[in-house]
Parts: sequence; structure tokens; C-alpha cells
Amino acid sequence: MDSLPLLLLIFVVGLATLVKASDFFTDAAEKLGLAVGLPPFIVGVTIVSMGTSLPELLSSLFGIFQGAEEVVASNVIGSNIANICLVVGTAAILSTKILRVMYNLISVDLPLFVGSAFLFALMASSDQRFSRGESLILLIGYIVYLFYILKSSDEEDSSSAEEADIESLPQTLSAAQATRESLVLLLSGIFIFLGANYTIDSLIQISERLNIGKDIIAISAVALGTSLPELMVTINAALKGKAELAVGNVIGSNIFNIFVVVGIPGLIQPLPVSDSILTHSVPTLLAASLLMFFIVQDNKITIWEGWLFIMLYVWFIATTFQVV
Repeated sequence: MDSLPLLLLIFVVGLATLVKASDFFTDAAEKLGLAVGLPPFIVGVTIVSMGTSLPELLSSLFGIFQGAEEVVASNVIGSNIANICLVVGTAAILSTKILRVMYNLISVDLPLFVGSAFLFALMASSDQRFSRGESLILLIGYIVYLFYILKSSDEEDSSSAEEADIESLPQTLSAAQATRESLVLLLSGIFIFLGANYTIDSLIQISERLNIGKDIIAISAVALGTSLPELMVTINAALKGKAELAVGNVIGSNIFNIFVVVGIPGLIQPLPVSDSILTHSVPTLLAASLLMFFIVQDNKITIWEGWLFIMLYVWFIATTFQVV
């Protein structure tokens, strides 16, 4: 049986591999999508937005396949709390200017962002699990959301953060470039598979060694690890005075996590929600979502509000491990 230090090393390496391979996979898929003629907006709302949540989705699917269904809901809750408190908080603190929020996010996406958190909480609290029927409802909700944003989009709306990056890419690829991106897509897909597999396998063994619930590790370490790409992008953008882009990314990522990262695994296997997660983590998710909703009503997030998000995240992690 592997020693605990080795298991911890496998966990860290597996999680890092999963996150980095997902980044390569998304970048290659984005370039290939543009090369075959997909509109930049379509690439943005599908490949790019979904690619940022690929680590959460793959780690959740492997949790199902390895008999650790409880990690799915915990992973989503922990990732969404980290996105709101850690990513947005960091963006507000490090930004060289006040964080601005686009009007169209406030009018449509933000209410859905809060509504999806409440729908998640209601489904989880009804019988402490997500049934296949509830998972199907979540997936249908995301499909409706996708149709809405595609229908309501116009040329002005397609100048968002991801699209700005996408439009800077070459629209055509040579045969050699297409072959290279296809190879990157294939290899990164293999590493995503391996990273997710070893991450969940080591998580299960670590939880058994330390006598800590798998859901606790998933809601803290796995969730934080899968949110690191958004955090790194946010820090980079904040230093360039463009950290307001993080707000839209967080809202889109959290909506995807609840509707799809819960929905797809839930169709395969009903997902349990533990008592500790239901009584502690779900209320924290609702509080963070409501705090985000009320803070951005004036179309901005100040540095002091950013510190409030950070303090909430520190409290959440400390109470999760019963440090305070």
C-alpha cells in the first residue's frame, strides 16, 4: 500500500496534470473551431466557457466511475465558492481600477447565477441527493440558457473577454498547424483522462488514511485546484487593469458547474449530499451568491468588498476543517 506522502504527491501531480492538460485541450479546440469556420462568439460560449470547467467535469465523472459519488456535489460547491470568494475577491483587491460589471450580466446572467445556486440548494435539501430526474432538469436548464444567449447575441455582445482573445487568433490554420493542434488535442485528452483518474484514486486513498470524508477533500483541495486557472488568469488581468473580465468568467463558470457538472454525472448515478455539506457548505454557497448579487447592483466591486469575499473564503476553509 502506498505511503501517505506518496499519495499526496500523486494527488498534487494528478490535479496539476488535469488542470494544465485541460488548458491545452481548450486552446487547441478553440483554434480548430475557428479554423473550420465556427463564429468567434459560438466558440466563446461553447468551447472556451465549457473548457474552463473541464477539470471539474472530468474529476466528477471519475468520482462516479470509482465509486466516490459524494465528491461531485462537494466539488461543485467548493469550486463555485472559490470562484466567487477567491477569484472575484483577488480581482477586486489587485485591480488597478474599480472592478466594473457589464449591464447585460446584471440583467440576465446574474439572476440566473443566483437562481441556479438556489435550485441546487433546493434539490440537495429535498432528499440529500440529486436524482436522475433532477439532473435532467439541470441539463435542460443549461440548454435553454445556451439557446437564449445565442439568440440574444449580436455583434456588440460578442466583444466579451473570451471573444477578445479569440479574435486575436489567426482565423485559418495551415495543414501543419492543423495537424499540430489535432495532436495537442489528442495528447491533452489522454493526459486529462490520466490526471482525473489519479486525482480521484489518490483522493479516495488519502481520505481513508486520514479518516477524512472524501467530500471534505473534494470541497477544499480538489475545488481549489480546479479553480487555480481562473485565479491565475485573474491575477494576470488585474495587474494589467483588466480584472473586470473575471466577473463574467466566474458567473458563466458557476452556472455551468451547477447545470452540467452536476447534471451529467447525475444522469449516470444519483449523487448523494452529506449532512456536513448540506448544513455548512450549501448555506455558504447561497450566502456568497447573494453577496455577489447585491454587491454588483451598482455595477462595481470595490477593494473593500474584495476583502470581504476573501474573509468569507478563509472562514469557509477554516470551519470546513474545524480550525476555528
